[in-house]
Amino acid sequence: MKLKTNNLREAGLIVIIAVLCLVMSFASEFFLTWENMRAMLLSFAIEGIVVVGMTVLLIVGGIDLAVGSVVCLSMVIVGALFLHGFDPWTASVIAVVASAGIGLCMGLCVTKIGLSHFIASLAFMVIARGLSLAITQGTPQSLFSLPAEFKLIGQGTIYGLPVVIIIFGLIVVVSDYILRNSVLFRKVFYTGSNERAAMYAGIDVNSVKLWVTVLCGTMSGIAGVVYTARFGAATPTFGVGMELNVIAAAVIGGASLKGGSGTIYGAVLGLALLSVVTSSLILLDVSVYFQDVIKGGILLVAVSLDHWINSRKQSN
Repeated sequence: MKLKTNNLREAGLIVIIAVLCLVMSFASEFFLTWENMRAMLLSFAIEGIVVVGMTVLLIVGGIDLAVGSVVCLSMVIVGALFLHGFDPWTASVIAVVASAGIGLCMGLCVTKIGLSHFIASLAFMVIARGLSLAITQGTPQSLFSLPAEFKLIGQGTIYGLPVVIIIFGLIVVVSDYILRNSVLFRKVFYTGSNERAAMYAGIDVNSVKLWVTVLCGTMSGIAGVVYTARFGAATPTFGVGMELNVIAAAVIGGASLKGGSGTIYGAVLGLALLSVVTSSLILLDVSVYFQDVIKGGILLVAVSLDHWINSRKQSN
């Protein structure tokens, strides 16, 4: 039943995106051009890596408000180490491990101290952002001397297709397959659906929460590395507000804020919808301030729909 509901949600999102694209093809002659399609794909491909981790965390019943700050910290670590003589690949590994470490600390706060994911991630959002500012002294890092083979992952193409999109596609396909078929990930759904029942079934719910939180931090670290390769710079204010976009995409795609449901494909479709909406607003010359208002309205509708669906489930 849950799989059928997810499939219907995904099918509905595909229809909405298709209709919106059709309308925009008449509203703007530039919308269906390859340049605009490529720009939209690139705009959500790297952010989509973060969405993968956030979706799994939402399914287990958690949330991570620190993803934008962790992405930024990952970029800053890569930049700082590279400028101090490290090769970018080693610097990237250190950055991803550091990001996973933040996820680990966050998870321990939840499982050992008993804090909620909301409070713990809020604290680490401030900590990660503060570390980014401390490392850079608030000054953007220019990394234009990064070697070409490293820049390839963010700027290169293979047969005309950006490497960023290939990386994103591989992560999505593998993650979605594992989420739907792995016994390990079934524990994520069981924990998010009914934590007490999962405990009675012999599932170590704290262990599940811990490694899922680490996974979310790791995905944020990977996204930070790819962003660094794409832009050739590390700005300590990068990623502000990213968490809201990521959460909105996951919820629009069917992930519940109360846990127990969600799919990777659904979250990606949610992110694609937000990307199409953003591109449409830009092409229609809508003020950037009203763009935030509209995207906030979409998030409100998605959360309200999620609340209504959960209320219906409980009443039945």
